[in-house]
Amino acid sequence: MSHQTGFYDFYYQIEQDKVFLKIDKFDQPFLFQSSMPQGIGSNDIGLDRGQLGDTRLVKFERFGNKVLLKQLNTQYRASSSNLAEQASIDEAFADSVIAGFTIVATEGDVVVIDYTDFLLSDIHQISQSLTSTKQGSYKVDPTRSGVFLKRSKAFPNNTELEALVTFGGSKPGQYVNQVTPDPISISVHLHHSLVKLPDTNYQPRQFVPFSGFWSVGYQDYSVSIEDSMTKQFIPRHRLSKKQPNSKMSEAVAPIIYYLDPGIPEPVMSALKDGASWWDQAFSAIGYKNAFQVKVLPADADPMDIRYNVIQWVHRATRGWSYGSSIIDPRTGEIIKGHVTLGSLRVKQDYLIALGLTSPFNADGTDSPSDNQVDISKQKEMALARIRQLSAHEVGHTLGIAHNFAASEYGRESVMDYPHPLVSVHNGKISLDNAYDVGMGQWDKYVVAYGYQEYPDANTEKQALNRLVVDARDKGFKYQSDPDARGSYAANGEGHLWDNGADPVSELKRISEVREVAMANFGLKTIKTGATLSSLEETFAPIYLLHRYQLDAVAKLIGGVSYEYELKGDYSTPKGVHVISAEQQKSALAAMLNTLQSDFLSIPGSLTQLITPKAYGESRNRESFKGRTGHTFDPISAAESAAGYSLNLLLKAERLNRIAQQQERLKGAPDVAYLLTELFKKSIKNGVDKDHPQLSNRVNYLVLDQVVKAMQQENLAPEVRGEIQLQLIDLHKWLKNKGRNAHNEVMARQLEQYWRLGEWRSQFKLKPLPPGSPI
Repeated sequence: MSHQTGFYDFYYQIEQDKVFLKIDKFDQPFLFQSSMPQGIGSNDIGLDRGQLGDTRLVKFERFGNKVLLKQLNTQYRASSSNLAEQASIDEAFADSVIAGFTIVATEGDVVVIDYTDFLLSDIHQISQSLTSTKQGSYKVDPTRSGVFLKRSKAFPNNTELEALVTFGGSKPGQYVNQVTPDPISISVHLHHSLVKLPDTNYQPRQFVPFSGFWSVGYQDYSVSIEDSMTKQFIPRHRLSKKQPNSKMSEAVAPIIYYLDPGIPEPVMSALKDGASWWDQAFSAIGYKNAFQVKVLPADADPMDIRYNVIQWVHRATRGWSYGSSIIDPRTGEIIKGHVTLGSLRVKQDYLIALGLTSPFNADGTDSPSDNQVDISKQKEMALARIRQLSAHEVGHTLGIAHNFAASEYGRESVMDYPHPLVSVHNGKISLDNAYDVGMGQWDKYVVAYGYQEYPDANTEKQALNRLVVDARDKGFKYQSDPDARGSYAANGEGHLWDNGADPVSELKRISEVREVAMANFGLKTIKTGATLSSLEETFAPIYLLHRYQLDAVAKLIGGVSYEYELKGDYSTPKGVHVISAEQQKSALAAMLNTLQSDFLSIPGSLTQLITPKAYGESRNRESFKGRTGHTFDPISAAESAAGYSLNLLLKAERLNRIAQQQERLKGAPDVAYLLTELFKKSIKNGVDKDHPQLSNRVNYLVLDQVVKAMQQENLAPEVRGEIQLQLIDLHKWLKNKGRNAHNEVMARQLEQYWRLGEWRSQFKLKPLPPGSPI
């Protein structure tokens, strides 16, 4: 057998394609990391090249003729030096044995185990992922799997093992069919890293909510009665100065990130530029060249635990990028940062830039050819976004969380989700200031909190508290994922893909940009030779340019204001404040404006240009969902946009908050006010003579969505009653004052609903094409 020596020696037997592991360290904890070097290539399935699995603290234990790999429970601990107390915690909470092995050779206390079956197992839970995404039923086929010796290596502090693993299955779903040559046979690579624990010289740093970092922690059962059992610290890389007392010093060991050598230019240079911005933040706290970005050497394995990597991942469709880390669960020390960047993001941003500016010639025969048109600004906007993306995902691998409030006081963090800040000048759209460059002030503050070096624990505690106070005094705001995403989010600050401090003003501004872009959209948007049918997918993000700002505006309605506040942060606690009644009413009016026909209508000159799909093309996820077969359906496109506004407005949690705010803020809009204004601006507004079908579609949609809103499981009973009262009043109006054929139909639908107790509108809202990520 071939033999490699390292942290754990291993042997490979080519005749049987088996790998054997030499175990000479029993009961000694180490890190076990699984990963996926080669993925499936579907954003919808989510099993990408370079994806990291769980980081586990494990140890080998011997039981007779067996060796077990046990994952240790790190969530419940005793920091006491009392061994009996430590044992009581270990015995109280279960560990998990994740693998069992047969001993094949013994010499004293050293054994050799057959590791092959475990290496070829579904440690990454691929079968479960395929099932949960409705892609079929799959399991590992050992006869079509094997050890990948080229990427199996042993080093003094880590042993790396890899295998090609094939999953055989049945009833493959559409995503699997899309990306595999034979959908009943999915072959990927799985990687195991066995890593020696770092030494004990690393000092964990305290987590506070306003630090800007994620948290790692555990429950400490050995603390005093009066102390909290919850212990939290931030994840971060180990970093220290060569000259601790010097104002500027090189690092003992700089943080180095390696770029995937397969990244093409000019994207490679853009990603390197963006990632390198972080050195600005480290320089601000006295480090020289502490953060570096290089290209991964040709003979290096990106899954090797020793390399922080920025990997370029191809998928069949555009999707999210990720910044993941391998973290020592005992301390929060980041052992390896691994960035995954989706390759199609840059193309989507370029597509948006073209749609905004429509730079090509309308007639290729009478004008210079399209390839002579200057489209450098459009390309630069796409590359500027990629620089931001690179910095953003690297930030996550430094331990840093999202800050979705940073765009409200200037573009002060790469950890926000930036929307292109485009503007209109002299009737034309300018891309010059679309994305910011470099570190924001928030980013520099967060790096200072996490990576500034201090001589002792007492100095560190005082200095960190001072940093937080100074950041608040400078007006820094901070809202992360739970307070910015989804229907539960209630804070009027902290939004995704927005700009500016006033969401309503920004919605008005971006709507004006949208209007100009739509007016110019047409033949000048695509190159000569491109199919007219491709205009639809280019038009979608322009028509829906306002969609992200709508989220921000909606959060003002029934919204509140608060921050991550600790007792003692202020002499008088700030607590929670309801958004003013004036702001809420202004936000409601702005949202209702997006339901109007003049906002939703698409020019007939444009709908005439967008042909059914040319032969050789097909509709895809970026296309609008219509009701007219092969032809572009502008009315259903408007329906989708209006439905998005209504869904935001009528979320159960928002309606519940609106109802409760009446007792806290005099004059705040209540549910009755919201529905009265909604009906006034839609159904009771009558049929738009210029757009009769569109306005009728929106009216039917409003009724449908309000009734469905009343049926939401999480809706408070008194709010449900208020909606029903408003529908009763609407029914009376439909019968008595709003008599026309369509209103008669809506009245009968309501009567049938009350008679049967079941809403039978036979109307299913057409969903929007995917928006995020941009």
